[in-house]
Amino acid sequence: MNSVDKPLAGITVVELGHSVAAPYAGLILADLGARVIKVENPGSGDYARGWGPPFFQDTASAFHSLNRGKEGIAVDFADEAQADALRRLILTEADAVIQNLRPGILDKFGLTADLMRASKPELIWCDIGAFGATGPLASKPGYDPLAQASTGIMSVTGEGDRPPVRVGVSLIDMGSGMWAVIGLLAALVARRETGQGRLVSTSLFETGLAWMTVPLAGYEASGELRRPFGSGTAEIVPYQCFETSDGWLMVAAGNDSLYRKLCGALGLTALATDPDFATNTARVVNRERLIPQISAVTRTLSTDALGRTLDEAGVPNAPLLNVDQVSRHPQTQALAMTVRCSADDIDLMGVPLSFDGQRPRKRVRAPKLGEHNDILKIAKPETADAR
Repeated sequence: MNSVDKPLAGITVVELGHSVAAPYAGLILADLGARVIKVENPGSGDYARGWGPPFFQDTASAFHSLNRGKEGIAVDFADEAQADALRRLILTEADAVIQNLRPGILDKFGLTADLMRASKPELIWCDIGAFGATGPLASKPGYDPLAQASTGIMSVTGEGDRPPVRVGVSLIDMGSGMWAVIGLLAALVARRETGQGRLVSTSLFETGLAWMTVPLAGYEASGELRRPFGSGTAEIVPYQCFETSDGWLMVAAGNDSLYRKLCGALGLTALATDPDFATNTARVVNRERLIPQISAVTRTLSTDALGRTLDEAGVPNAPLLNVDQVSRHPQTQALAMTVRCSADDIDLMGVPLSFDGQRPRKRVRAPKLGEHNDILKIAKPETADAR
C-alpha cells in the first residue's frame, strides 16, 4: 500500500479474539494500515483454524479470510511469564485492544480494561460481548445464530409457514466487528484532543437489535407481529424475488412510479391503475392477490430476458446468483474486491472501502500459530550460577 492508502499507519492493535467478531474487526483495521497482533491459545489456536473442510494449506479457509494481514502470537495466559510478556506488549506498543473472549476469562489473568488502562490511560479497549455488559443475560455466552434467534432476526427471515431460517452469513458477528471498529476510530479521534483512551463496548445482542431497527419500529407503531415474506419485505410490494423460466430475479419496485413501470414492462397495465394496487399501502394490504399475477408473467421469461426488459423500463432488478457466479462476476472483478496475499494462490474478500479511488489492503497471509512469538520477549527464568 502507498501511504495515502494507509490511514491507520502507526497504530498498533492487539487482538485477543477468536472465531469471527474480533478477527473481522482486526481484518478491517489491518487493511486500513494498522499493525494488528493476533493473540491465540498455543494449544489449538483460534477455533476458526479448524472450521473445515474446506482447508487451504492445512488451515480452514474461513481462518485465512478473517486473519490475513496480521502478525500472530501464541500465549498461555496461565503461564505467568507469558502473561507478563503480553501485558508488557500491550503497555509498551498497543494503541488499542480488541477482545471477544468469554466473560470472566481475562479477569483471572489480570488482562482487563481497568487494569491495563490504569497503567496506560491512553489505551483504547474494545469489548465485543455476547449479550451486553449488563442485564440478566450479561454472563451468558453467545454466538451469531443465538443472537439471530434472540433478537428477532430469525422471526423476520424465511417464510412464515416454514421452520426458522438463519441468515446464511455471520452478519451479527461481522456487524459487531464493524461496530467495534467504528467505536475504536471515534475513540482515536477523541484521543487527539484529550490524550485519553476509552472503553468501547458492543455485543452481538446489541448488533442484532440494531439490525432490527425497522421491524421493531413497525411493531411499536402497529402492535402487529408480521410474518416473514421470504425474499420480500413487510413494508414494500412488489419487492422480492420472482421465479423465471430458468431461475430467479430480484425485483425492487420500491415506489409507485417504479411499480407502474413494472406493470408496463410486463404488459399488466390494468394493474397499474387498479385502486387495489395503485399505491404501496394498497399493495401491501393486497399482496396475496397481486404477487401471483406478476409471477404468472415472469415465469414465462428467462432470467436474462426479464432482466433486460426491466432494465429498459428503468425498474431495479438483479439475478439471484450462486457463490461461484458471484466470485467470477464481471462486477466483482471490476471492483477489485478480492485480495491475493503473498505466497498464496487463494482469492480472499477485501473491505468495501476506497480512499481517493484506492482500496486499502494488506497482502500478508494469515499467520501460522505463534509465528511471531519473538515480539513477546518472554523473560527467561533466572538460574543459579554454575559451580
